[in-house]
Amino acid sequence: MSNFTPDIRAYCCHYTSQQTCADGPEGLKKDGFPDCVVLNRIPCTGKLQISTLLKAFEDGADAVYVVGCPEDKCHNLMGSQRAAKRVGAVKKALSELSVEPERAEMFHLERGFHPEFVAAAVEMHKRVSAMGPCPFKGEEK
Repeated sequence: MSNFTPDIRAYCCHYTSQQTCADGPEGLKKDGFPDCVVLNRIPCTGKLQISTLLKAFEDGADAVYVVGCPEDKCHNLMGSQRAAKRVGAVKKALSELSVEPERAEMFHLERGFHPEFVAAAVEMHKRVSAMGPCPFKGEEK
């Protein structure tokens, strides 16, 4: 596993990531944001569909995570609550397929808390690095 570099996809609320991403990829990298995490900024995590998260796995992701507003402070009222339920459904689907449900996660973060945003990415990187490649990947060609 020493040569394993995880492919992690992050889906982030525009509001919780805008200040963090203001310095661009170089600013995030300087603060320890893992290179293997692909950021997908979306207007609201409540618009994120279960099929989008599962498609990420189909496309080769080893893990996916969602960063949304705090449950009781969502900019779009209940968006992060909807996203959390959808992440829960993905975790259940993974479990039913005998794949670690920890490969999917939901983080609720306040706006502008840069260290917590980076910490979520680092946590997912450590978690997935310990698990190894997602079983959906099969054999590398």
